[in-house]
Amino acid sequence: MNKYLFFKNIIILALFCLIAVKSVLADSGIKELNVDGLTVIIKHTPKEVISARFFIAGGTANYPLDKQGIESAALNTALNGGTTSMNKTQFKTAAEKIGTRFDYSASLDYSQMSMTCIKSFWDKSWALFADAIINPAFDPNEFGLILDQMVSNAKQSEENPDAALARLANGFAFKGKNYEKDPDGTSESLSGLTVDLTKSYYKNTIGKTRCFLVIVGNLTEEEITAKVRASLSKLPGGTSAKLEQRYLITKGSENIVERDIATNYLCGIMSSASLNSPDGIPMMMAMSTMYDRFFVELRTKRSLSYAPAAFINTDAMISPYSQIYISTDSPKKSIQVMVELLNDIKKVGFKEDELINKKEGFLTNYLIQLETSAQQSMAIGKWNVRGNWKMYDEFVERVNKTTLKDLNRVMDQNTNAIVWTYLGKKTDIKPEDFKQTEVYKNKPY
Repeated sequence: MNKYLFFKNIIILALFCLIAVKSVLADSGIKELNVDGLTVIIKHTPKEVISARFFIAGGTANYPLDKQGIESAALNTALNGGTTSMNKTQFKTAAEKIGTRFDYSASLDYSQMSMTCIKSFWDKSWALFADAIINPAFDPNEFGLILDQMVSNAKQSEENPDAALARLANGFAFKGKNYEKDPDGTSESLSGLTVDLTKSYYKNTIGKTRCFLVIVGNLTEEEITAKVRASLSKLPGGTSAKLEQRYLITKGSENIVERDIATNYLCGIMSSASLNSPDGIPMMMAMSTMYDRFFVELRTKRSLSYAPAAFINTDAMISPYSQIYISTDSPKKSIQVMVELLNDIKKVGFKEDELINKKEGFLTNYLIQLETSAQQSMAIGKWNVRGNWKMYDEFVERVNKTTLKDLNRVMDQNTNAIVWTYLGKKTDIKPEDFKQTEVYKNKPY
């Protein structure tokens, strides 16, 4: 490619990003309604693809440790096990004829059921979606098949080192807290569920107080209100989720778990700024910049790992935390380098050019992730679970206002105690190899 074409492409990309940013900063068309007691958040777009997403607040706060995974099993059965008026085959056939897709997910502080359709089939698609939410059959045979598959998936996950590490890390860092629970359940906890228990749980959890709806697409307020009033507004009021107090990690520790695997897996968990606070977006940017440094130092320069990482768990809303991760044959050296990189930020701070580059890439990546109606409905819903869906509109402005001092401050304040979890050969590591960050008097902010 010659220089002319190269710079031409750069200019085109810059113009695209500028247009996209302006569109986000403009009136996004988001509006919150109360339809007979149910909160409904709508975003009108010209897109003919409609995304409807039904959120259940609480997540792991909704069930005890020995029942972890019950909410995931309940939502799975509601969407994939048929309704009181249509069996599973009839329901899936009706959806396939019009190309409508249904999905669900369970997370630490929320769960959700979703429906994606094209506008010309909105009426039929909504009828199916509302029927699944309001009138799930919980047929014993279908529930048994669904649960068997979930148990099988859980067993495979428990054998996968990355998934096992994530479960062990949360279980250790948040022992006795809600985040100790796996939203998708373990093979043991899932095996103890029954159809009657799960059906009762669903009935007692799905209510207008704990749930809300997000719809994105080319629909009017009147169209949406009419559909909701004739269906989901009939749900019981229910109760709010019993949320625990925010848990802060204030002391470092380590958990060494022996497993005979070719590569060792390691992660460190640290409490983080709440994403809904003024420091939330600077913290996201800081950890993203930290990811870049990890990649250069741990992979490119030292070849200690193929995929080191640093990030915020954006699904952790009540007790937000960030995480550093590596899979490596040299865990002792890796820990040393990871903590040295964190210490360098605490002592010296990020560089100005890192902030400039991060803003550009961060916003481009953010906007690309909001291309579809489904991605937008998820983002709006997650901001609402955090407490303020308006952050969806404010995101770009907050990124642009973030200063170098902001990045340095949030990293210094939120990287003081690391809870390490190690999965691999015990002979490759010792307790004294695990390190914590240092405290510096002269702050770079």
